[in-house]
Amino acid sequence: MRHTHQRRLALSGVAVLSLGLMTACGGDSGSADGDGPVTVTVATFNEFGYEDLITEWNDSHDDIKVEQVKVGTWDDAKANLYTKLAAGSGLSDIEAIEGDAMPAILAESGAFEDLTDPELEGRWLDWVGEKATNADGQMIGYATDIGPEGICYRSDLFEKAGLPTDREEVAGLMGTWDDYFATGEDFVAKVPDTAWYDSSGGVAQAMLNQVENPFETDDNTVDVENPELEALYGTITDNVGKGLSTRLPQWSDDWTASFQNDGFATMACPGWMLGVVEGNADGVKGWDFADVFPGGGGNWGGSFLTVPSQGEHVEEAQEVAAWLTAPEQQVKAFAAKGTFPSQVEALDSPEVTGMTNAFFNDAPTGEILANRAEAVTVQPHKGPKYSDILTAFQTAILRVDDGSMDASKSWDQFLADVEALG
Repeated sequence: MRHTHQRRLALSGVAVLSLGLMTACGGDSGSADGDGPVTVTVATFNEFGYEDLITEWNDSHDDIKVEQVKVGTWDDAKANLYTKLAAGSGLSDIEAIEGDAMPAILAESGAFEDLTDPELEGRWLDWVGEKATNADGQMIGYATDIGPEGICYRSDLFEKAGLPTDREEVAGLMGTWDDYFATGEDFVAKVPDTAWYDSSGGVAQAMLNQVENPFETDDNTVDVENPELEALYGTITDNVGKGLSTRLPQWSDDWTASFQNDGFATMACPGWMLGVVEGNADGVKGWDFADVFPGGGGNWGGSFLTVPSQGEHVEEAQEVAAWLTAPEQQVKAFAAKGTFPSQVEALDSPEVTGMTNAFFNDAPTGEILANRAEAVTVQPHKGPKYSDILTAFQTAILRVDDGSMDASKSWDQFLADVEALG
């Protein structure tokens, strides 16, 4: 089923999302060259594991060719997305959307195709499909992956600090956040030149994923002065002074370089992060992956493929998006980059459950991530302003990390920034 809409996305819903980043990162709409094949562009960010899949598609299709438009981060993709949605042209035929931004996208469903297809019913886990379905029952996005989290760690640095290195023993060190941070204080006391975790923002994101209403109540009323959020902020900013954090912004050049210079010992790792770690830590020995997550379970991320209505080849784009998110393809993407499938059939696949990863000391990553997915009991409520508020919250933490504000003043600025959202 397909409904074409021409309504543009209202800028009022994305004021903070653009943050002045008017970067033209997307590709041009696909087009047919004379009587040749139609070209469908797919805009992605980070690592989706699509490179080999696109080659596979192109080798087997003469009528539709696929080109990937890839940027480094969701922030880059987001700026491009909202700028070109507002302009009414210029987006790729398929646009990948980070999961936290789907509530805002659903609020502007008219700018995207309804991808509802009876033949795909039951493909995805129920709670995943619900995230991409609007109030009218239209599916606006096809889910790619989910992000159950374990802990990536440097076994060689653990050994240097006199800590256990065996996966099961490591898991026993960090069943709760208190345990995790206490172990971190022990670590940095023994290895003072290395931080315990990769970034304050990354750990804050992981902790937020276990809070039912971090920023908004169930009726989407903004409430950022709640005890859980204030306590979380206090814990993270206190840890900066204790030396647990690298004090680096996640995804920055310095953060990337820290993988090569023993910058930190642990990090929260959803499945899709495994490929990021392997890429950034190329040549570094000692990485492993533990079947544990402080506080139980958490899901960080997961993305969706959408088809903007402004595109010239929406039917072909839907066909490609459906193929890329089929169980068979998601198993291959998981093997390539660790993006853990959100499809019911893929989760039961022996190729997934039996997957190991040589870079992480042959860790049984498929089994671990399946266990971590089962441990997820909380799905934070995410209203239309969630992504905007999350950006403001992460910025508040970063101000403490870089020393530009103390924790109290940065919190006050956060409250002011949220109020300015309206």
